[in-house]
Amino acid sequence: MKSNYKVAVALLAGVALGALAVQGLHAQAKPPLYSVAEIDVSNLDAYLKEYVPLAQAALKAGGGRILAAGQNITAIEGTPPKSRVAIVEWQSIEQLNAYRKSAAFADARKIGDKYAKVRSFAIEGMPQ
Repeated sequence: MKSNYKVAVALLAGVALGALAVQGLHAQAKPPLYSVAEIDVSNLDAYLKEYVPLAQAALKAGGGRILAAGQNITAIEGTPPKSRVAIVEWQSIEQLNAYRKSAAFADARKIGDKYAKVRSFAIEGMPQ
């Protein structure tokens, strides 16, 4: 009789562990979101000194991960942006929207708008 209880407990533990593993796999399967910004800078020195440190801190606080940023752009087809491009990875569109509504983003953007015009968009990545 005791061995039946041991088998039942082991079976329940296995089911619980399996359910947790499946839930973890589903969480990992959600594809990341990427935001891409094309930035036309009018004053690069001021932009780099005054805006970029604030923007990077706001991105980090908002959960974004900068994958690429800079002005060394190589055109493959068409005309490249005039000044800079930035690509940031996010966990979800909700995370990106929360960042864009944050005070840190608003404060940084006030300064950035003095030195640049930005065109940005987001695209969902492929499942990993």
